[in-house]
Amino acid sequence: MSGTGPDLTVLEVVPTEAEAELICSLLQDAGIPAMQRQTTMGGGAADGFPAGGPREILVRAEQLSRARETLERQQRGAG
Repeated sequence: MSGTGPDLTVLEVVPTEAEAELICSLLQDAGIPAMQRQTTMGGGAADGFPAGGPREILVRAEQLSRARETLERQQRGAG
């Protein structure tokens, strides 16, 4: 998945890059293209560096429902 065009939507916001990578990996394993990016929340907290802070998980809008179901199944299984 490349770019952040209008067909992408935020699935979830997580506190760390590691958690974002884990969720993206889970979604991709389920056949759902996903990417993550730093949010604008807490802007300037890392003095312009792209490290740290909350991360948005992005998926294609038409796959949002399936992505939510995939995460819910994972959370139930881990709980």
